[in-house]
Amino acid sequence: MTKPTLLSGIQPSGDLMIGNYIGSIKNWVKMQDTNNCLFSLVNMHAITVEQNPEDLKKRTLDIAALYLASGIDPDKSSIFIQSHVSEHAELAWILNCTAYMGELNRMTQFKDKSSTHAQNINVGLFSYPVLMAADILLYQADKVPVGADQKQHLELTRDIATRFNNRFEQPIFKVPEPFIAPTTAGSRIMSLQDPTSKMSKSDANTNNFIGLLDHPKTILKKFKKAQTDSGLEISYDTVNKAGVSNLLTIYSVISGKSIEQVVKNFEGKMYGHLKVELGELVAEYLKPIQDNFYRIRKDEAELKAILAQGAKQAKNQAQATLQKVQQAIGFVLP
Repeated sequence: MTKPTLLSGIQPSGDLMIGNYIGSIKNWVKMQDTNNCLFSLVNMHAITVEQNPEDLKKRTLDIAALYLASGIDPDKSSIFIQSHVSEHAELAWILNCTAYMGELNRMTQFKDKSSTHAQNINVGLFSYPVLMAADILLYQADKVPVGADQKQHLELTRDIATRFNNRFEQPIFKVPEPFIAPTTAGSRIMSLQDPTSKMSKSDANTNNFIGLLDHPKTILKKFKKAQTDSGLEISYDTVNKAGVSNLLTIYSVISGKSIEQVVKNFEGKMYGHLKVELGELVAEYLKPIQDNFYRIRKDEAELKAILAQGAKQAKNQAQATLQKVQQAIGFVLP
């Protein structure tokens, strides 16, 4: 039987952190054997917010190397840079002529980013969800891993696909289903300084997250500074002890122990004990990934060759879909 197609990607607009690894990349690695996986560096999405060109280039290659270092296998999955597959932009323009202004006006992420980047409310930021729809529909994806902040965009993708199929009375696009990983401890890692907000790689305050490439001393320092709560008891209570609960969650995921086991391990101990042990545990956990990263990143020619091969594989799938779309709307094919 043909494996279902799974598509996902990360913007190279910040340093990858443990939230990205635990919530996304770790699950991707497990899914490679049972799915036709495409993992992209979505640099076209990244430029909806102004980027330093040299930083963007470096982060794109860094994140590609981290994909590989974390266990994404180029023999099992296609790893590619979005801008290397021109069909993304071509299909996005066609879908822009199918999407409605009212639909895009309702996108909450556009409203949020517009308030954050008030000096650069550009057309790309507005039509970002249409490019995301093109990313997904190009590959006839069966499943798309989504977080809470992307559910609305996936619903728009489904609406556009259905509208397009109905207009031309043929199943040109597969209508994708959201893939939401089972809710487990660690599926949502919170900020170290503000445990009521999700940990984000784009956070201006680097003390809020643990980067995958952070030095062990930096990791320990960030955990020591992490916000805890009033009281002395180490217990799991996401309402009244959000800070401590977040640290316990991270410890549970990294150690493989249940929350209950972790709480018992720290019975009678102070918050400081938890922070230090957690810092040392995370630093040790990330060491193999970091070692792999520096080895892979050192050979940039080989890294680019892997990305070129991934782009070739992705392009083969994308071209087939784009041709069907072009034929349906009446474009003369070359």
